[in-house]
Amino acid sequence: MMTEKDFDKTTELGHVLITGGSGFVGSNFVQTLLDQGFKVRSFDLAPCPIQHENLEVVEGNICNIELIKEIVKDIDTIFHTAAIIDLKGGREATKEFRDRSYDINVEGTKHLLREGQEAGVKRFIYTASNSVVIGGEPIVNGCEKMPYTDRFNDIYTETKVVAEKWVLAQNGDKGIFTCAIRPSGIWGPGDTTFFKQMFDQMIAGLVKARIGMSGAKLDNSYVHNLIHGYILAAEHLVEGGTSPGEAYFINDGDPVNVFEFSRPIFEAVGHTYPKFAVPAPLVKMAMAIWQALHFRFGIQAPPIPPLAVERIAIDNYFSIEKARNHLGYEPLYSTAQAMQDSLHYYKELYLKLKAAATA
Repeated sequence: MMTEKDFDKTTELGHVLITGGSGFVGSNFVQTLLDQGFKVRSFDLAPCPIQHENLEVVEGNICNIELIKEIVKDIDTIFHTAAIIDLKGGREATKEFRDRSYDINVEGTKHLLREGQEAGVKRFIYTASNSVVIGGEPIVNGCEKMPYTDRFNDIYTETKVVAEKWVLAQNGDKGIFTCAIRPSGIWGPGDTTFFKQMFDQMIAGLVKARIGMSGAKLDNSYVHNLIHGYILAAEHLVEGGTSPGEAYFINDGDPVNVFEFSRPIFEAVGHTYPKFAVPAPLVKMAMAIWQALHFRFGIQAPPIPPLAVERIAIDNYFSIEKARNHLGYEPLYSTAQAMQDSLHYYKELYLKLKAAATA
């Protein structure tokens, strides 16, 4: 049983390695740590766009074991955010895609942690996903005791389940403590994924109605709330602390219907918010037929994969009580505050996508 004494056991992060340091989450994370005075090493396929005297940038592939041996030297804490997040599944996921996803998301994670163990790294924080427990049934205030799903909508989720299980099983082995962070949909300045599909559909004139009932809610992870959760988990990743071997849902603590959440974005980019709702089963059936024709005759893929309809049409949200109790986590920004800070960025992203589509 956790005691107040356990909760108070924290540690300094020391020299930090961030994988995926040039990506959306990674680059925001690098900047946050630099602003807090940490010495940071960024590792990614592409160069980190940030320049700072306390930042070392290393470019390379996580499957390169010899390079991994070098980047973990003199590191105290690893935040592993790098992954392939292309959400292909079913017949779309070819053997080549499956093998590549497993090589990077699973084997790359194993290489990184094993070499970290050998190099004397003290802490390893893995980026999982809330999807590791989502199986097509409504989830209301889901908690970390939920079993892993065995119904995979995509290879990304499958690899996250495999990797998270393995990382948590390594906790305490060779002196390294491990934990996992499970974000919901990550959004905020720098994002090129969360709203991109919606923007593409807006530009193509396909957003005419909402899907499902307005009562269905999801939760989201504003990037700076997420980074705050990462740092707290790492600080408690110490012998006798609360986070070794644990997984945490880190989100904004504000479940909301996906269309209501998106309403300020619609207004910011000049699109009319859809007034009518179409029953989710009808949309799912239509997308399934469309997808079957896509595979059989090679027509354009459906705008929404059939199983993805479930994610926005039924409740799928998770409690942050464990993170509150173990880590003292509270979102730094409310949804309203974060949206206000993000609107200018998303408006610019929309205009760029629209210009590219009409060029």
